[in-house]
Amino acid sequence: MTIPAIVGAGLVVIGVGIGIGQIGGKAMEAIARQPESYGKIQTAMLIAAALIEGIGFAALFAV
Repeated sequence: MTIPAIVGAGLVVIGVGIGIGQIGGKAMEAIARQPESYGKIQTAMLIAAALIEGIGFAALFAV
């Protein structure tokens, strides 16, 4: 692997981590505001996190 590829892979991992962290944080805020919507919020959070992780894997394979 070349240096730019290593840097690109690192940026992908950092970006995915930040994205999933944002989703988790916003989901916790939403659950705190409306606890009765816990199931719907959790489902949407898991789907969004899986999609972001999938895009991250695709980006790593492209590097």
